Amino acid sequence: MTDMAVENSAIAAAPGAGKHMTEAATRRLKARYAAERRFRLIGLAAIVFSLAALAVLLTTILSNGFTAFRQTHVRLEIEFTADQLAPPGTTDPRQIMQGNYGALILNALQQRFPEVRSRGERRQLQGLISAGAESQLGRMVVADPGLIGTKRQVWLPTSSDVDVFMKGQVDTEAAEGERKIKDTQVKWIEALRASGDLELQFNTRFFTGADSREPELVGVWGGVVGSFYTLLITLIVAFPLGIMAAIYLEEFSPKNRWTEIIEVNINNLAAVPSIVYGLLGLAVFIGFFGMPRSAPLVGGLVLALMSLPVIIIAARAALRAVPPSIRQAALGLGASPLQAVLHHALPLAMPGILTGTIIAMAHALGETAPLLMIGMVAFIVDVPVSPVDASTVLPVQVFMWADSAERGFVEKTSAAIIVLLVFLLLMNLAAILLRKKFERRW
Repeated sequence: MTDMAVENSAIAAAPGAGKHMTEAATRRLKARYAAERRFRLIGLAAIVFSLAALAVLLTTILSNGFTAFRQTHVRLEIEFTADQLAPPGTTDPRQIMQGNYGALILNALQQRFPEVRSRGERRQLQGLISAGAESQLGRMVVADPGLIGTKRQVWLPTSSDVDVFMKGQVDTEAAEGERKIKDTQVKWIEALRASGDLELQFNTRFFTGADSREPELVGVWGGVVGSFYTLLITLIVAFPLGIMAAIYLEEFSPKNRWTEIIEVNINNLAAVPSIVYGLLGLAVFIGFFGMPRSAPLVGGLVLALMSLPVIIIAARAALRAVPPSIRQAALGLGASPLQAVLHHALPLAMPGILTGTIIAMAHALGETAPLLMIGMVAFIVDVPVSPVDASTVLPVQVFMWADSAERGFVEKTSAAIIVLLVFLLLMNLAAILLRKKFERRW
């Protein structure tokens, strides 16, 4: 049955329809049904538009970031000559790391392409290899000093320009002066690819490394660890304080003007721009208490202040949803008011409290502005080992990479967003599962 038929049948079945309904009333009834139909269509159009916009956003991020999970590597036969490195038998890591590994790489490349003679061509040839390849060779020799004086085949990361070219993101039809990869380098790349010495491999460095100036060397692990420490501090501070404040305001506080003012201010604090909390943390935690800049400890305290109002509001709503009969039954059996709350009302309200807390933590995970104010935008190349070490977080890392001019950072930015979205989805999924598992319907 069509919508028009349904509408006509509804009009016909309406009280007073037919000969007892005037033409004006019939027109008004049809207008109401038409307005309802337009409202449903507008709502459906809004949902379709939202889903389409979300699909475009996710498709763009995935298409740009999926390529970052693979990195181009080249296989070279490296001769670890003692005259360029430490003497045989040396085990001092500092002395080994000071070896001239760039000369070893250039020698291997020239053996692969003996026709290269001029200084400019040698510079272009060496530009095929990432600047981090030298430190990779150094770490290999530190792990096994017996490599000195031997010859080994080693897979080394290429430069970002070569990686972008291998992924088809360079217009080879453009003039040579308009692209970073020159024609001679394209010839060498094709020769290496034809011999099987150049291929795309899984980019483990992206998941195990920290930040870098070179796009091919960057990793998200430093930001992941920094975000973990920051959220840990946020949870340790905000969760117990939020629950205690909610219990007092909902169960024990007198209902007077002062508590009403407190409740209004808590609701207002939940809507304060996050950058204001960053300014507060900069003035109080760093300026007054002298805490270290760029540390997850300060970032966690700032985000805890931002998350407290949300946790308090969610906890109060969860406590309010517990039937009063639960408290009355506990009091009737001799429990004190505090025991009635802690032993009976609070456990029943905990699913809602946990859901609100996880949502607040997910919101804190995606915050950038307050952390920029306390210095977590600094360039950090080491993975933090404690909450007081200098660190960055995933959203700030995305911000810094998006601001970089290198073409290789585009895919790394999208890949970091994918990692961040995965964490957010997992946290929201945890909130849904907790509510489904522990929710009680009254």
